Amino acid sequence: MGIPQAMDALREKAAFMRESLHKSQTITDNMVAILGSFDHRLSALETAMRPTQIRTHSIRRAHENIDKTLKSAEVILGQFDLTRKAEAKILRGPHEDLESYLEAIDQLRANVCFFSSKKSFKSSDGIINHANNLLAKAISKLEDEFRQLLTNYSKPVEPDLLFDCLPNSLRPSSASSGQQGDSGKSNSNNQNKSLETAVYIPPILIPPRLVPLLHDLAQQMVQANHQQQLFRIYRDIRAAVLELSLKKLGVERLSKDDVQKMQWEVLEAKIANWIHYMRIAVKLLFAGEKKICDKIFDGVDNLRSQCFAEVTANSVAMLLSFGEAIAKSKRSPEKLFVLLDMYEIMREVQPEVEILFGSEACIEVREAALSLAKRLAQTAQETFVDFEEAVEKDATKTAVLDGTVHPLTSYVINYVKFLYDYQSTLKQLFQEFDASDPDAQLASVTTRIMQALQNNLDGKSKQYKDPALTQLFLMNNIHYIVRSVRRSEAKDMLGDDWVQIHRRIVQQHANQYKRVSWAKCLTVPGNSSGGGVDGSGLSRAMIKDRFKTFNLQFEELHQRQSQWTVPDSELRESLRLAVAEVLLPAYRSFIKRFGPAIENGKNPQKYIRYTPEDLEHMLGEFFEGKTYEQKR
Repeated sequence: MGIPQAMDALREKAAFMRESLHKSQTITDNMVAILGSFDHRLSALETAMRPTQIRTHSIRRAHENIDKTLKSAEVILGQFDLTRKAEAKILRGPHEDLESYLEAIDQLRANVCFFSSKKSFKSSDGIINHANNLLAKAISKLEDEFRQLLTNYSKPVEPDLLFDCLPNSLRPSSASSGQQGDSGKSNSNNQNKSLETAVYIPPILIPPRLVPLLHDLAQQMVQANHQQQLFRIYRDIRAAVLELSLKKLGVERLSKDDVQKMQWEVLEAKIANWIHYMRIAVKLLFAGEKKICDKIFDGVDNLRSQCFAEVTANSVAMLLSFGEAIAKSKRSPEKLFVLLDMYEIMREVQPEVEILFGSEACIEVREAALSLAKRLAQTAQETFVDFEEAVEKDATKTAVLDGTVHPLTSYVINYVKFLYDYQSTLKQLFQEFDASDPDAQLASVTTRIMQALQNNLDGKSKQYKDPALTQLFLMNNIHYIVRSVRRSEAKDMLGDDWVQIHRRIVQQHANQYKRVSWAKCLTVPGNSSGGGVDGSGLSRAMIKDRFKTFNLQFEELHQRQSQWTVPDSELRESLRLAVAEVLLPAYRSFIKRFGPAIENGKNPQKYIRYTPEDLEHMLGEFFEGKTYEQKR
């Protein structure tokens, strides 16, 4: 009973499922039929709608084309409007509103570019031609404006303004009125150090507010391919003003012949001024010119360098020509120091020259400046050689009758002292031609000059007929040389050995003087041996004769040598003392031994004229350079 029931239940469920599946299939078939009718209807609808869609798309495209055309027309009309406005500004000219004028030029260029890209527009060529004509007129007016602005605001710089731009240590005093004391080299080391740290403030050559406008004008002219016109305008105006500034300062173009005709005092003053002018020109005027040139031609490197080179060319040539004239002129010893001054200023400005004239366009200026420095160094070195020869061969007949220091000696020593004020400059100069130790070269030059002087003094000493005066002359002069060297920087170069050797030479001449001058006189009191009336073996007459001889010899020496001169007080006293140390003891002994024989006779004062104290007093009158009248 259980199994048949289960089977029946299964059969009922299976029948129910078949019935359900049948119903589902029927529904599916009905849906397919319905959907198929929809597809047919939609296809028919799409076919009916296609012409309408095509018309709608055409209308939309037409609208888009119309919008584009309207927008293009609006842009073109806008360009026409901008061109019209720009043209109005161009026609009014740049005087009223330069910035707007420049904007109008930029707008015209933009319009030309715009219509050049719209060749399909029938009127493009006509508009471009019109705009280009306007641009040509505009640039022509810009040239005039640039020229007028640069002319109106380019004025020569007054000397007083330039002096105010210098460091205080270099400003001329009111008394010198523009002349600089470069030839005075005292405290030169301190001055050189101060110059190294000195601040120079270039003058304002063109008002700062105007420089940007000039820059904009220059840029417009460059864009219009008017570089050459711009270059000529700037060069002609600024070069003339720069030259005028230098002429107001006092710079002048001089040739070698002009220099040769000048009196030395006049030439020396001109050289001192030239040194001052060179410093002002390079550190102030050229530096200021470079500054404005760089700003006005910023962004146009080739034109900037060329303009600066051309603007400064004549002024540089005018300055350097004077230096060349001096370097080429006839050499003389007094020119050595001004040559060194000139060489020194060229070395001082060389770093600025290298910076200011560093471009390829300025290579000639750099080479000219270097060439002048080298030429000055060469002439100075040749003048050294000339001086050595002149000292040794000096044949002046100026005789110093009193045996004092010869003018040549003081001249040469002062010359050497001045040389050592230029120590650093001399060392630089030596290295222009010889890489060896500059200290050794300076010591060698000094030694040669001193030796040349001594050789000449030896020759001059032979002019004296009195050998004692010969020795005194050499003693005075060598002593003056040694003393001067010891008090100068030359001592460090010549060395202690040189000083000691020449001090011994001074002493040798002093000893020679004493021997030659006093040997005969000292023989009389010095020979007191023998016996006789007074135990000496000499008669009273012989003793009298000895006193008379001594008196005559001493008086002659006193009369002559009190006219001689030993200018150094210490040397004078030491020489008197050296004579007194020999003479007075001998005379005291002479008086003591032979005096009684005379004192007991008739008129003893006729023979014993002087006491030892009298002799000592009279020795004090030796070497004072007194004339005969003064002694009386």
